[in-house]
Amino acid sequence: MNKSYNCRKTIILLIVIIFITVVTSGVFSKTKWKIHDTTRPVSPVITPGTAGSQDTPGQPPSDAIVLFDGRDLFQWRSMDGSPAKWIVNNGCMECVKGSGYIRTARNFGNCQLHIEFATPTPPQGTGQGRGNSGVFLMGKYEVQVLDSYENKTYTDGQCSAIYGQYPPQVNVCRKPGEWQSYDIIFHAPVFNDKKELVKQADMTVFQNGVLTQDHVKLTGPTNWTRQDPYTYHPEKMPLSLQDHGNPVLYRNIWIRELPAPRNSEHAPRPEYTLSMNTLKQFPGLYEYGSDSFLNIKMEDNELLAAVGSNDFHPIYAESDTKFFSKHVDLELEFKVSGDTVTGVDFFIAGGKIEAKKVK
Repeated sequence: MNKSYNCRKTIILLIVIIFITVVTSGVFSKTKWKIHDTTRPVSPVITPGTAGSQDTPGQPPSDAIVLFDGRDLFQWRSMDGSPAKWIVNNGCMECVKGSGYIRTARNFGNCQLHIEFATPTPPQGTGQGRGNSGVFLMGKYEVQVLDSYENKTYTDGQCSAIYGQYPPQVNVCRKPGEWQSYDIIFHAPVFNDKKELVKQADMTVFQNGVLTQDHVKLTGPTNWTRQDPYTYHPEKMPLSLQDHGNPVLYRNIWIRELPAPRNSEHAPRPEYTLSMNTLKQFPGLYEYGSDSFLNIKMEDNELLAAVGSNDFHPIYAESDTKFFSKHVDLELEFKVSGDTVTGVDFFIAGGKIEAKKVK
């Protein structure tokens, strides 16, 4: 009896020793690198941004994508893809009542976003009618912009709220007319190959340098008076700004895609959202040999391509006519005559193939 008991104790002790050895040896480590490994790649060097003031915006970090520097709306579109109708004046862009939301031409997913805004002075209206706008990550997930300086409204709709979901931890609003800032860390939702949600979006927000949202998980897209469930969408989509009828000002908007690239060779490839009228030109069959076809179709407002098979993969716009796949080695450049797509040159595994649109 004692021998059996001592044997079990010895076995348990050995298991514990082996487990400790395995853990400390790095077998369960999240990376292949040892602690303090001198061969581990060095982090890229960037120039940090500078702090601004009420009179002068700061400078973005050197690896940021500048979306508005006070000069023009080149990076922005109306929601239908036409030129943005907001105005630029004195280094700011101003929401014009009735002009509609605006969005970035380029698409973004996981990101660090910096944006500065000022609500109108003297203030007009009360509650949600006073200095209202919004910053929509991926056009779906809103951080509310509102004049919440001595202005009562529902708490999940005040400034710095994740609209309709999370009130801010604190109200740190400055007076109307004073410049304020958001620094937002956003991680997009993740969907699997079956277009099922596997990871919720999350967001961290600093307003005027103060933490107001601490890595909160979004329940779905934000909306007024209802909670919408997640539905599948691409991993990158445009950032948009809301026209709520109030002349809110914006300046100094920049964004960093996350995770930051380890070096320039792995920098994220730009992606753009094209208008539906543009996208509808491309679906069809493109013949490149005897009974050989490139097939382009549209599904969930995305273009998908299949070369010589029914194995479709999403393709992403790099310009009005150039597309690429993230899943296979495929790039496409469509040929357009007037408003008609006549063919496509596609590059697969390094080789160029010319195809004519037949249907």
